[in-house]
Amino acid sequence: MITPEEIRKKADRLYIPFLQSLLQGEPFFPRDFPAGKIPDDYLKLRDAVQQLLKGSKKFVGYGYQVELIQRKTRKFDIQSLPSRITFETETDYLKFLNKEPEVADFKQVVARMRNEIPDLNIWLNQNPQKVINHLGKWENLLPVCLYFQNHPKPQLYIRELPINVHTKFIEQNKGILNELLSAILPDDAINQEENDFEKRFGLRYAEPSVTIRALDQNLQVKYGISTSEMSILISDFERRNLQGYRFIITENQMNFRTLPDLSNSFALWGKGFNVAILKDVEWLRHCQIIYWGDLDAQGFQILSQLRSYFDQTISVMMDRETFDTFQESAVPGKLCKVANLFYLTPEEHDLFADLSKQTIRLEQEKIPKDFVICRLNNLTYR
Repeated sequence: MITPEEIRKKADRLYIPFLQSLLQGEPFFPRDFPAGKIPDDYLKLRDAVQQLLKGSKKFVGYGYQVELIQRKTRKFDIQSLPSRITFETETDYLKFLNKEPEVADFKQVVARMRNEIPDLNIWLNQNPQKVINHLGKWENLLPVCLYFQNHPKPQLYIRELPINVHTKFIEQNKGILNELLSAILPDDAINQEENDFEKRFGLRYAEPSVTIRALDQNLQVKYGISTSEMSILISDFERRNLQGYRFIITENQMNFRTLPDLSNSFALWGKGFNVAILKDVEWLRHCQIIYWGDLDAQGFQILSQLRSYFDQTISVMMDRETFDTFQESAVPGKLCKVANLFYLTPEEHDLFADLSKQTIRLEQEKIPKDFVICRLNNLTYR
């Protein structure tokens, strides 16, 4: 026989359908549950009926009602047994689940959403649980939505937006705001290919920068790029168009700073996996790109990543000869869960597999400077 706890679980499972019925204006009550199988033991039967009745509206004042009928049973003769468990009204149901305040707030939010932003109605009908999940935030969420409807792609920083909400509110609620804005803004107000909130909705954002230095004094004079180092916003770097020159990208900052003079060449600090910011620099596809990273699994991961953007990339001092020459300086490396890198040469991949298996690394700064200068001077400029 069904218990009060089982009734509660069944009632909980009906909560979202109930909210959807509110949104659609459809009747939801009365709601019936089956009483379940009669226990074979008389004492268990008696206790089950008593427990069921004690949790009912008749005793508690709200909740489910139990309809009893007189039935002749095979083992216990005539007994008064439950035949139907029913929530007759919304009030009984919500009091039983202790959801009255929540649903009252839900109704207020729904009314306000439909009044202020009718375009949210489709999203609302599909996502009543998300409305509940963000109760207490709608007073701020809706003004943000209204602002973007009236000012698409505002080209301001988030904290510049003239919306009367806490300065960190939008930053802390990008997930739900992304859904809401995607539901109500026209296609031309959304950068559909972007997942980043700022880029997707036309906001300014803190751009990453590229750290670069000229290895040729003639290039320093021509382009005003320091022979020490300078940082350039990635958008400015994309507009520089240094097409046709050689770029030596290093993983380590100190190696970047100590590269020797090389004609027609720039040095670029890759900052490890941050080489990803270079992928949209179109003119780099017309440059000679040399990558020099640590001799470890991660160094080869970065090389493969960079080559996936620029297939002309070649590596330097990331070969077995270099490793064997200085392997006494190798130290324990980091575990790598990747087994295959698709943009390495066969020789590079063999070395990657060995270093990954042994979990060792030879940091690029451990390679002597005279060896570095020799290898770089032997590079062919094209």
